[in-house]
Amino acid sequence: SSKQQMPLSLYFHLPFCTSLCYFCACNKIITQDKSRSAEYLQYLFKEMAMVVPHLGDDRKTGQLHLGGGSPTFLSNDQMSLLMQEVRKHFDFTDDAEISVEIDPRTIDDQMLAHLASLGFNRTSFGVQDFDVAVQEAIHRIQPYDMVAKAIETSRAVGFESINTDLIYGLPKQSVQSFSATLDQLIALRPDRIALYNYAHLPQRFKAQRLINEQDLPDAETRLQIFLMATQRLLDAGYDYIGLDHFALPEDELSRARLDQSLHRNFQGYTTRADSDLVAFGVSAIGKVQGTHVQNDRALKAYYACLDEDRLPVSRGIQMTADDELRAEVIMQLMCSMPVDKALVSQRHGIDFDAYFGDELQRLSLFEDAGLITVDERMLRVTDTGRLFVRGISMVFDAHLHKRTTATYSRLI
Repeated sequence: SSKQQMPLSLYFHLPFCTSLCYFCACNKIITQDKSRSAEYLQYLFKEMAMVVPHLGDDRKTGQLHLGGGSPTFLSNDQMSLLMQEVRKHFDFTDDAEISVEIDPRTIDDQMLAHLASLGFNRTSFGVQDFDVAVQEAIHRIQPYDMVAKAIETSRAVGFESINTDLIYGLPKQSVQSFSATLDQLIALRPDRIALYNYAHLPQRFKAQRLINEQDLPDAETRLQIFLMATQRLLDAGYDYIGLDHFALPEDELSRARLDQSLHRNFQGYTTRADSDLVAFGVSAIGKVQGTHVQNDRALKAYYACLDEDRLPVSRGIQMTADDELRAEVIMQLMCSMPVDKALVSQRHGIDFDAYFGDELQRLSLFEDAGLITVDERMLRVTDTGRLFVRGISMVFDAHLHKRTTATYSRLI
């Protein structure tokens, strides 16, 4: 628990979906039984009531995000009940970001208007790919017109920011087919675009076993798709925020990157720094001060804990001083900020070059490739290096058992 007056960021995991997407690695429950969400909400409400007393008094909430699963599995009435309960426990700032992930196949104009009336001002649409062959291969059919209408309606009812998710590396994709998808998406002009790499891990995620591996693009094709998509988005006027995110120049993420106030948390890039992330629901991950916690991943276990009046936390980790130091360096790299070695040394009471001697030696491979520059005071990622910042940052992660800088394609 935290008694400091740090602002709060809230995450609610709503796991239910009516249809299985073969690529999905999220914790989800496939069901047609809408009554299951009513039961789930009651457990969410109980979890909230148990957690709130530990958070301290008079703390403002600056962010809320509903993820899943498919949050829009809930009916309009259920969404109203959820937000009523949330506002009973949490006091939102006037400029709070209240966002929801939306499956375009599950909503209509009335639902979008209802979400806006409840205070939601940001939305994220799972597009993935507009190509029909790709959609059939991943079992997610959503025509372009369906998505276009949902985005148009979202703007009309008052949503201030619209994000869309794309995934490259999916079955049946090619450079040409994904370029056609980009033509259509760029025309819709979403405020933000996330460009994720598909990780095919069928041994871990059963749904992915339904994908024909022969249809997956090879590593070289994935790299070509990524580089093509990045250039297309830059040419279309989007700023590259970092990792897998792009935003229009007027978006606050773009402004934050320029003035070096950008941050990143479990929910992605954000302009809201220094907030405690409090997460509710099955499998939800939160971070309060230096402690990361995750709820039970199994719904039955999640319910059982709450039935016994126990918080449903299944695991957690307390960050050490070394973790905090490395997290600061990684955060600066991922947010396109130069790492001031002297400042980091002063803040943490270390000699940067001595403390990170092994890491700096491994970084020489990236330096030789022109992806970073290192001098006596600063470590900077070059413009080209920003495309590979995930691999660069991995060098500083002490919890990884294996680090690799073998090839550019492996880094993305």
